[in-house]
Amino acid sequence: MHNNSLFQRVFQLFLTLFVVLSINFALPRLMPGDPVITLLGQDVTVVTNSNLAELRSKYGLDKSLGYQYAAYWQNLFQGELGYSSHYRQPVTETIKDHLSWTLALLMPVIAFSTLLATILGTFAGWKAGSKLDYTLTLGSLLTYSLPQFLIGMLLLKVFAFELRLFPLGGLGSGSSDSALTNFLDTVWHLTLPVLALTISATAPKLLVMRNSAAKEQQQDYITYATAKGLSTCRILSVHLLRNACLPLLSLLALNIGFIVSGALVVEIVFSISGMGTLIYEAAIYRDYPLLQGCFLILTVFVVCINTLADFLYRIIDPRITNPL
Repeated sequence: MHNNSLFQRVFQLFLTLFVVLSINFALPRLMPGDPVITLLGQDVTVVTNSNLAELRSKYGLDKSLGYQYAAYWQNLFQGELGYSSHYRQPVTETIKDHLSWTLALLMPVIAFSTLLATILGTFAGWKAGSKLDYTLTLGSLLTYSLPQFLIGMLLLKVFAFELRLFPLGGLGSGSSDSALTNFLDTVWHLTLPVLALTISATAPKLLVMRNSAAKEQQQDYITYATAKGLSTCRILSVHLLRNACLPLLSLLALNIGFIVSGALVVEIVFSISGMGTLIYEAAIYRDYPLLQGCFLILTVFVVCINTLADFLYRIIDPRITNPL
């Protein structure tokens, strides 16, 4: 039974990747406009039809959709994502130059939002019905209703424009000979975008953790642990948290996709040269290979996170065979 469940899970993952990557191939080609003419811009008036045909042939756009689709999968298996018509370099090199900044934004957001949601949600659930519970729940509902870019713009307005505590955007104020100085300068520039995404990402996880903790508080094992005279800290950390965090793991895997999408918009608000800027420019210039490459990386990232959450489920509670 266990092997069948594992096989079904692996099959679902491959099927999901196949469908999503097929959609990834189709979406850029459904966009209006000719990518070659868009690439040439104002110079299109002086270009002959033979030049246009040569450029279409160069980027494989003169072939049938069936041929392009087969070539697309062949290139994927070979690790070749194509050539960016806008950046004039391989897509892998272009993504490599931008992906690190998106990861630098995402990793602390995932860590901070999960930690905050776990701690605050546990205390809110443990003190269900108290003023602390009402305050945290109301604050979470409020921030959950706000889009990430709006939170970012509000933080930018208050802390960067009015109070001038943080820079308006970018990744650094300038080069320095000290690696520590450059690192601290980058952290200073990333503080507001990380804070904006953390506030947004914490809200839904906090609500789920609060409800889960409040439900677990009513269980017999909590009553028994309390009757034994165990401290509140031990009850929360050893007994309640292990069971209450299971729904949070499920939400975390799904929420990471929303964090990624929010990060792409927040990057544009704060002028961060990450995957958000890359996707925006690829869409503007109809750069099909670059769009496909960006979506491929983001898709694999989200699927891998969901798979990791699945294994964590099984480690925390082996009784669960199909959590996601």
